[in-house]
Amino acid sequence: MQIAIDGPAGAGKTSVARALAQHFQCLLVNTGAMYRAVALGLSQNLQLSDVHIDVLPRERLLLNGEDVTEQLYTPEMDELASQIAARPDVREVLIAKQRQIAQRQSVVMEGRDITTVVLPDADVKLFLEASVEARAQRRARERGEEYHSILEQIRERDQRDGQSFARLQITPKTIVLNTDHKSLDEVVALAIKAVQRALQGRNISGKLSQ
Repeated sequence: MQIAIDGPAGAGKTSVARALAQHFQCLLVNTGAMYRAVALGLSQNLQLSDVHIDVLPRERLLLNGEDVTEQLYTPEMDELASQIAARPDVREVLIAKQRQIAQRQSVVMEGRDITTVVLPDADVKLFLEASVEARAQRRARERGEEYHSILEQIRERDQRDGQSFARLQITPKTIVLNTDHKSLDEVVALAIKAVQRALQGRNISGKLSQ
């Protein structure tokens, strides 16, 4: 089973993907974390061909065999990963890796071009949207950082993502969920129902909890 989730920074993709992966017993693949890991490797003067990423259960990520999960979520990595994600050579390597993972096991995969590029034939496609203000507030709370600085960073990233490849596009078969003014529990409940409706009557591998 393949559940693909797209959406802009701060829309709640990772939290919703985490809940769906647990509910449907799939591997959670945070593609943004994979780009962050590549960015970390390149910042350490590794060549792209020498960067090897492994995605493990419980949201752990290995860079050349080392667990670097805790090093990936800083403002510096936000910016560096966004720049790295615009490189065609990096995208080619990681898209191939992401598809390989999804072919081996049931996944909930989240990012910015999963429904359009990485897994265009996914069983379920979701897009989480929210206002830039709501997303900045959410990220500022999560990280304990200053709201206006986060707001400007997200606006700049939205602009860059909108100009990059097939990012943040919505396909005709994509289910759009707006997360403004909703709690995480409310959004998760909506997402679970959307997945169940999309899979109803279909013979899809993976556990579908009632």
